[in-house]
Amino acid sequence: MDDQKDDNDWLAKRFDDSRPHLRAVALRMLGAAGEADDAVQEAWLKVSRSDTGGVENLGGWLTTVVARVCLDMLRSRRARGEQPLGPAVDALPAGGNPETEVAFADAIGPALLVVLDMLAPQERVAFVLHDMFDLSFEEIAPIVERTPAAARQLASRARRRVRGAAAPPADVAQHRELVGAFLAASRDGDFDRLLAVLSPDAVLRADAKALRVAAAYQDRGGPVLAPEVRGAAEVARAFQGRATDALPALIDGEPGAVWAVRGQVRSAFVFTIAGGPGGRITGINLVMDDDQLGAIDIEIGVG
Repeated sequence: MDDQKDDNDWLAKRFDDSRPHLRAVALRMLGAAGEADDAVQEAWLKVSRSDTGGVENLGGWLTTVVARVCLDMLRSRRARGEQPLGPAVDALPAGGNPETEVAFADAIGPALLVVLDMLAPQERVAFVLHDMFDLSFEEIAPIVERTPAAARQLASRARRRVRGAAAPPADVAQHRELVGAFLAASRDGDFDRLLAVLSPDAVLRADAKALRVAAAYQDRGGPVLAPEVRGAAEVARAFQGRATDALPALIDGEPGAVWAVRGQVRSAFVFTIAGGPGGRITGINLVMDDDQLGAIDIEIGVG
């Protein structure tokens, strides 16, 4: 009996130690402080009745339990056609430290909550757990009752909608113009025009498959790539006279480009662009890995 009590006391203490984190998870999922408190309490009831003997990562397991409770609540909310009461001033984590509160304020503002409320429950859960709490899709998959690949797609669709809602139309138009100018300069082999749209400290990153393909085509004019190519001049040289078959595309809702064969995307060019007037391209990710391509949403011809 004493051993059982000790185990229960230990579990209760661990849960209380994790409560600020668990409440932050629930707040991001649900967007309302009262609902978040209810979710954490419901999670404790489930945890207190569970056998934790085989749990290797207690913190991760507790996060999973809270996420599943939140998913059920989101589904119930949608079925009833309800909207959350938040966000409100009291939505900040109670008793959280300043770092937690700053992170929460950055991650959850009124504008983001409006967008999150538009997402399907499983999209919202996958996006929050991956993009805000860095859980792997292998961990997220059983929570949303999908395969890891499908969980990636859920998060990707959510990310596209969040980014699309967050970016002012003027920024999207500017980014589209910059990407178009970059592709045209690349096709024309115009080094100076490439430099004009690249930030001086621009970075080109290529995944392992892109490196292998570039190396295999080296004798046929393939670019000289490295995992990272830094500096506008070096990035411009890598693209000079290339991109002849690149097609404009929306990648996770942002202007980008792809190379496709018979409608099948073989590589994606994901651009990072500095905001504000006179913004330039600061980063280009060359993605060829099949799993990575499957994790992003691509709409060809609308970039």
